[in-house]
Amino acid sequence: MRRIVLAVASTVAGLVLLFSYRTSTGTGMAATAVTSSGGSSGDGSSGVSSGSTTLTGSEVNTRWGVVQVQITVDAGRIVNAGTVQVPDHNPRDVEINRVAIPILNSEAVAAQNAKIDVVSGATVTSDGYIRSLQSAIDAAHLS
Repeated sequence: MRRIVLAVASTVAGLVLLFSYRTSTGTGMAATAVTSSGGSSGDGSSGVSSGSTTLTGSEVNTRWGVVQVQITVDAGRIVNAGTVQVPDHNPRDVEINRVAIPILNSEAVAAQNAKIDVVSGATVTSDGYIRSLQSAIDAAHLS
């Protein structure tokens, strides 16, 4: 009898956890482009010339919040990557993204595509970053 009660209680607990799990939603793939007209991007980054184009990837809703990436492309190469939006609803989100976002940005520039590794401890944000980055790359018509 004790085993039956334990099995039923475990099953109910598992179902409650399963149905309370929130998944990512709203992964529209729209991207916007802005061509800069000045001699630099104005954000102090180096290597960005007047012929550069800034593209903003789609907003990707993740379990913890929206992630949106912006890249600067010059002569068919990604010269800068950054984020427009990241989850920041609590101190833990801010702490994680303070470490993860610079790593993801440098990986995107180094790889020149969206085939980058996720950052350990920031898997959800990394997945959203990669999806938004891919939409910006697609809008730039980069391979």
